[in-house]
Amino acid sequence: MPNHLQNETSPYLRQHANNPVDWYPWGDVALNKARRENKPVFLSIGYAACHWCHVMAHESFENLTTADLLNKYFVCIKVDREERPDLDSIYMSAVVALTQQGGWPLSVFLTPEGEPFYGGTYFPPEPKYGMPGFPQLLMALHRAWQTQQGEIRQQSAELVQQVRNSLQAEISPEGQIRPEIAQTAMRTLLNQYDGRHGGWGQAPRFPQPMALEFLLMRATRKDEPFAKECLQMVSHALFAMSRGGMYDVVGSGFHRYSTDNNWLVPHFEKMLYDNAQLALVYLHAYQLTGEISFRQVCQETLDFVLREMTDPQGGFYSSLDADSEGEEGKYYLWDVEQLRDALSKEEYEWMEKTYFLNIRGNFEGKLILQRRDRPFALAHEADVSAEEWFAHTNQIHQKLYAIREQRVRPATDDKVLVSWNALAMRALAEAGRVLNRADYLAAAQKNADFLLTAMVKRGRLLRAWRAGEAHHAAYLEDYAGLVLGLLVLYQSDFNPRWMQQATAWADKMNRAFADEAGGFFDTRIDASTLIARPKEIQDNAVPSGNALAALALLQLAALDENAQSDQPEQMLAALETQMSQYPTAFGMNLQALDFALGPVQQVAILTPSDLSEAGEFLTEFWKTYRPHTVVAVTPASASRKGLPGLLRGRTVLRGNPTAFVCESFTCKLPVTDLSDFITQLNS
Repeated sequence: MPNHLQNETSPYLRQHANNPVDWYPWGDVALNKARRENKPVFLSIGYAACHWCHVMAHESFENLTTADLLNKYFVCIKVDREERPDLDSIYMSAVVALTQQGGWPLSVFLTPEGEPFYGGTYFPPEPKYGMPGFPQLLMALHRAWQTQQGEIRQQSAELVQQVRNSLQAEISPEGQIRPEIAQTAMRTLLNQYDGRHGGWGQAPRFPQPMALEFLLMRATRKDEPFAKECLQMVSHALFAMSRGGMYDVVGSGFHRYSTDNNWLVPHFEKMLYDNAQLALVYLHAYQLTGEISFRQVCQETLDFVLREMTDPQGGFYSSLDADSEGEEGKYYLWDVEQLRDALSKEEYEWMEKTYFLNIRGNFEGKLILQRRDRPFALAHEADVSAEEWFAHTNQIHQKLYAIREQRVRPATDDKVLVSWNALAMRALAEAGRVLNRADYLAAAQKNADFLLTAMVKRGRLLRAWRAGEAHHAAYLEDYAGLVLGLLVLYQSDFNPRWMQQATAWADKMNRAFADEAGGFFDTRIDASTLIARPKEIQDNAVPSGNALAALALLQLAALDENAQSDQPEQMLAALETQMSQYPTAFGMNLQALDFALGPVQQVAILTPSDLSEAGEFLTEFWKTYRPHTVVAVTPASASRKGLPGLLRGRTVLRGNPTAFVCESFTCKLPVTDLSDFITQLNS
């Protein structure tokens, strides 16, 4: 018999709809049942691509005896963390406070009022790993609830206060941003970097695209004495991560993280947000270095997103599972005999020179393909150009990909999330203009149209969509991500619609999420009441809503003086200690800080009749990475209504395309000659 998840649209929740556990979705029905029957709530939070979520589901939630204990003594609630980041944030904070660690599946026990009193992550069916067996834990908590309920409620109330204090960070509206904070954070990243393997911290090692992007921003500054070191460090990390392992060299796209320091053995799920952010870092690194392998990885990653994670209506799917046929990574693994059978003698010899092909394997007896060296070194060894090396290697990869496609594919979580889609929209829009890929730009445009139609109901943004149905009120990260994505898209195709929509949604974000004490709450002002109202300031695998809001509002203000506000800079000033001490946890905040520090260059281009006439100027403008610059373009004859204020009061000179290079809306003399434009840009 299906349980109460049978009508949910989330793939993760539907995975559990036929469990013997009597699961409920989060809501009044389940919580009222708990109050009425005076039972504690067992809250399980996870996501569709989570390997250990699958393990616990198989071991415990599909077990009839364990399910009977859960149904008899608890009210059981399942939550998809990707649909409800507010619940995940609140109860993850509680578990971290209790155990000093977190992760998924998140397993939390609550009073009927939703207040946590015990929790952890994965619990095994029998005692091991220093953890109690899950059935024994259930019985112990049941007995404690029966005999010590008053004490449990008192401890729970204290824990709730602790959670509120940790989630509702004070962001004082006082203070000013200081350049030395960005410099201190940069030096911390340089000093803590693993110069051997690439990256920060010990395994599990995460790719840190936001910190890498911040370093690239520093590398573009002419007055930054460590600009060269920043660029060298980012290049080293990008080479290391793309050798193979965490990067899928056969099918493209990045896995979630590496379980070792050498980027070899990944946690095999693929997330949209990782691939969107990493594609953008590789694009910007290519612009600054001209390294074609960075361009190759960017294109391969975005091609993977378009091929395997795109809905026909224009949305981008959330993730691909880590498991297939019940085994983690099975779809991606090879052995030497499989490669010999699949390839010609010449192709196999090429693979031997390119990859470490150990007959004993490098992961549980199987092979994860990882390159021996950087592409240009391998090309030199093969006595071919880098372009020829990539062409030949890609032909072999395509052959292997066709063979791999005959295997059982990992499941796709095909729900569409606004904030993650906005990250992908931004990457595609930028790559489309820089790499002259019309298909990327078209995908970004289609995605923007989809988000602005399918994800909006009665003037409000919704969070998640699947199979034609959108639901859940959107969060700060959705509003802020959408604004930022639309601003990037506007600066790629200069369609006034995107600028107008960005301005409108920024206004709605300010009214629905702003905190008078500074910064923004993660949930709307009229959201359903929970035990705390989260206000996340730290960046995790995805940027925090506050960091996205800061960067979006700063970019909007650079395009239109009417949108200027002190709020982003005040918020960033209040976070200076955290940003300088823990830069990998505040990567998007640091990007916003670096943009706010300026100087921000503003470029307005007026054309006599249509946008194509700005092509010569734009080609030059997009040749390199310009993170402290915004651009707006319009035909002189077009209406300026809804366009950036940067374009107001300007016109063409002598019937020629005309460029205005400005700072703080004060412009140099307008120019019609490309060489004059280049001189002003680079001065």
